[in-house]
Amino acid sequence: MKHVRTTALLAACATALLLSACGEESGQAAPAAPTGAPSAPASAAPESSTAAAAPVGDVTKPGTELKLGERAVVPFKYGTTKSGTIAITVTAIEKGANADLAKYGDKAKGITPYYLRATVENVDGADLAYSSISLRALGSDGRSTGVIITGSTDQCKSGTAGKDFTAAGAKFETCTLQGAREGAAVEAATFDKGDGYDKSPVVWKN
Repeated sequence: MKHVRTTALLAACATALLLSACGEESGQAAPAAPTGAPSAPASAAPESSTAAAAPVGDVTKPGTELKLGERAVVPFKYGTTKSGTIAITVTAIEKGANADLAKYGDKAKGITPYYLRATVENVDGADLAYSSISLRALGSDGRSTGVIITGSTDQCKSGTAGKDFTAAGAKFETCTLQGAREGAAVEAATFDKGDGYDKSPVVWKN
């Protein structure tokens, strides 16, 4: 009887070991998801951060002629990462005195400075913080004056957008220093940055 009980016990242990081994093999497989669990949503492809934003609203066509105080809405790119839509209003074309250019020394001899003043507005709320624009002067013949001046003077400070120039309606004031030879005059200001405007700029006339 004792021999029978021992044999039965060994058989039972062998069966337990076999079940344990089977369990280890089945544990190598990933457990099946519960039937009621929702499947993970497919992730959408990220939008390209380099894609230029489409201009908002009616933009001013290249080649448009405006009067001082009139507003032009134009697509705008600043650097390699920022783009949006801005409005530019040239408010004044002011004639200065040669003495205003004293810091330029002999290089400014025979040159009359002109100050192109403008208001710049963020139209679409794009992040254009710390951006800036520049305008160019045209003579009475509708051509460049042929004078290149960079920088600013006490009478004409170049403005830059602040860190909050990221909301629609945000504005800043700026002034672009330009010049003409003595005896000539500046009659218009132009914006010529961006596609189409480089060949047909927006023009503001006195």
